[in-house]
Amino acid sequence: MEEIPGNCLIAQSGGPTSAINASLAGVIGALRKSGKVGTIYGAVNGIQGVLSRDIRDLDSLLGKSPESLETLKISPAMYLGSCRYKLEPPETAINQLIPEYERIDDYTCIFNILNEYGIRCFFYIGGNDSMDTVKKLGMYGASIESPIRFVGIPKTIDNDLPVTDHTPGYGSAARYIATSLLEMAYDTSIYHTKSVLVVEIMGRNAGWLTAASALARTEFSDAPHLIYLPERNFSDTQFLNDLREKMKDRDHIIIAVSEGIHYQDGTYVSTAGAVKDQFGHVQLSGAGNYLAKLIHKKVGCKVRAVELNVLQRCAAHLSSLTDLNESCRLGEVAAEAALEGKSRVMSCIARKEDGNGEYGVEYGLVDVDEVANKERKVPDSWINEAGNDVTEDFIRYARPLIQGEPVISYKDGLPVYLSVRHLGV
Repeated sequence: MEEIPGNCLIAQSGGPTSAINASLAGVIGALRKSGKVGTIYGAVNGIQGVLSRDIRDLDSLLGKSPESLETLKISPAMYLGSCRYKLEPPETAINQLIPEYERIDDYTCIFNILNEYGIRCFFYIGGNDSMDTVKKLGMYGASIESPIRFVGIPKTIDNDLPVTDHTPGYGSAARYIATSLLEMAYDTSIYHTKSVLVVEIMGRNAGWLTAASALARTEFSDAPHLIYLPERNFSDTQFLNDLREKMKDRDHIIIAVSEGIHYQDGTYVSTAGAVKDQFGHVQLSGAGNYLAKLIHKKVGCKVRAVELNVLQRCAAHLSSLTDLNESCRLGEVAAEAALEGKSRVMSCIARKEDGNGEYGVEYGLVDVDEVANKERKVPDSWINEAGNDVTEDFIRYARPLIQGEPVISYKDGLPVYLSVRHLGV
């Protein structure tokens, strides 16, 4: 293994999850164990924290005790904060690197700061757009022959990153969704009146989270009764026909819908008042409310809409131990890759089942170019022919990811998580 003199920097970006801090703990733990690096720094609020020099010594911030890393693993959200900041294409900055050019671009600023702190390994934990940042920094670094390694670590509850079998954060979010749907099924069962509950779940273009609602089904509850993903075009008419058919056999109907369900022309079911984020993505909300109003008008029964929203990604008390352990290991793999001199790669998971169908995984690396700005959707073969449910193949894929319960300490009735006071809270 190549010894890299110098320091390391870790940052987090994009939307939070219940498992992203487990990856952070994995990186820190592996770097400490290696004994081959100097100071391990953390940038507060992603690449913006680098640009603003909000860089902290993680040994001082966290302490060096194993217990602090264990608590970090089970703490929700992002210990280092986040950002949604898109770097310009590196070609633009590269072409501007002439002595007389007065403007200091992001790349020049970032590399000046990294060099000032003696950084030789930079780790970015995030999703599609974060891997784009790793790609761009790696490209720029290569163009100026920088010795700094850039390594990505995957995370997103959306589970839409290509190449890796699944993404850290998804298993815990899927577990929360399935648990919530099961509990809602209990709640709706107590009345002898016709009713419909529409549950809106995150997912713009990929329906992995909404599909996870099917994991709520047990031998005594078959809710949700209808599931609609953005991978299939939505039709109000067909939706109402599906609902009326289900109501012939039962009084209480629970429907799971992705926030990004859309009509054949690409129009989202609900885009009223929609705004765009920094990456140009429409911020969606309201599909469940729209469908509830449609049901009230066309069917006339009792109806309610529930939007799970941020609860899907911050409910650490329902984290999957499988998810946390895999997330931590992906952080360790990333650290090992950087110490071996690898750059512009992302740690990833490959599924490996034994002859008895028992779940297992192998860890590896993938060129970050294969992940950045790319999106993986639920396979069409995992959606039923009618487009209102998922198949057993999806259930077999997803069920292992929600297994196991982490040990969480409680104080005064509340779970004990690490303080995020350093984020200005």
